[in-house]
Amino acid sequence: MKKWEENIRKVTPYVPGEQPKRRDVVKLNTNENPYPPSPRVAKALRQISTESMRKYPDPEARMLVEAIAEMETSPRSGSAAERGCLSEDAACGTAAMENLTPEQIFVGVGSDDVLAMIFLTFFNSEKPVLFPDITYSFYDVWADMLRIPYERQPLNEAFEIVGRDYYKENGGVIFPNPNAPTGALLGLDVIEDIIRHNQDVIVVVDEAYIDFGGVSCVGLLEKYDNLIVVKTFSKSRSMAGMRIGYAVAGKELIGYLNDVKYSFNSYTMNQTAILLGTAAARDNEYFEETRRKIIATREKAKLELAKLGFSFQDSQANFLFVTHKSVPAAELFAALKEEGIYVRYFDRPRIDNYLRITIGTDEEMERLYAFLRTYPGIR
Repeated sequence: MKKWEENIRKVTPYVPGEQPKRRDVVKLNTNENPYPPSPRVAKALRQISTESMRKYPDPEARMLVEAIAEMETSPRSGSAAERGCLSEDAACGTAAMENLTPEQIFVGVGSDDVLAMIFLTFFNSEKPVLFPDITYSFYDVWADMLRIPYERQPLNEAFEIVGRDYYKENGGVIFPNPNAPTGALLGLDVIEDIIRHNQDVIVVVDEAYIDFGGVSCVGLLEKYDNLIVVKTFSKSRSMAGMRIGYAVAGKELIGYLNDVKYSFNSYTMNQTAILLGTAAARDNEYFEETRRKIIATREKAKLELAKLGFSFQDSQANFLFVTHKSVPAAELFAALKEEGIYVRYFDRPRIDNYLRITIGTDEEMERLYAFLRTYPGIR
């Protein structure tokens, strides 16, 4: 080792899903939305001038922040079933925070940027941060990079988070809901129980997939000042390429996040992302339309894959986490890729015989089913 190498921070980086270079593939490996963004986004894009790129963007991204605050307090339309809820509760999927203000919104370059800022700002105890053992694999990367102690809490045999595992002393708690890559959804009662047992640390609920089923826990902010809810435009808003994420929390916590942000990079959101994100946030009708399509296709996929011998926990995300009774996941992953159908495979303990399949359009899913029906060993 060279002398200067002693001072280099070495980490094992997060490995994102493959972005295929070939064309004409069915891309079901990175949980992107198969539908384009709102037509309002296309209209706003046509109106952007190069002159706006000459100047720095608004460091507060005020236009976008105000649109998100308004979006988060707008009730959803349609029946509970149409909104992708597990029950017929009329409140399911509706906004439960009536007095949300722009000062309670923090925006960043995708929810990854927002989450990294949260780790940097709030997880500074000598006690370990707690998160599931099977979950979004960026959590341990950030913790390792920032020298944050952490402990993974094992999911149960059904790949569900066990609330009581988070009762012990810790330096913070973070988990996705629905969880990734399993798609399992926690009820609000379990989430509140975890928060109630951790009121002297920050609890972060990562809701990247909440729009595909279940109820956001944003309403719990009225009761708990240590809660941060993180969301993204990458999934249900079809804007993964724009990198827009945000956090919802009390004004005090958002203030701390902004202090760190402005000490790190004042201009995290570019002008184009601010304008197009604002347009997307203000088109709730289109959001509901595409969200319902994905939910309907997901429910059909559950039936089709079950017929082919796959098993899986019930997912309320825009993906399914499946295993087959006869065909190893690694083998099937390679065969699908050769066919031009990309899914995600995780070569890790407990989940090395599972595939995560993003829900695509009905046509894309039919191409997947057609291949699987002819693959040796699948019945």
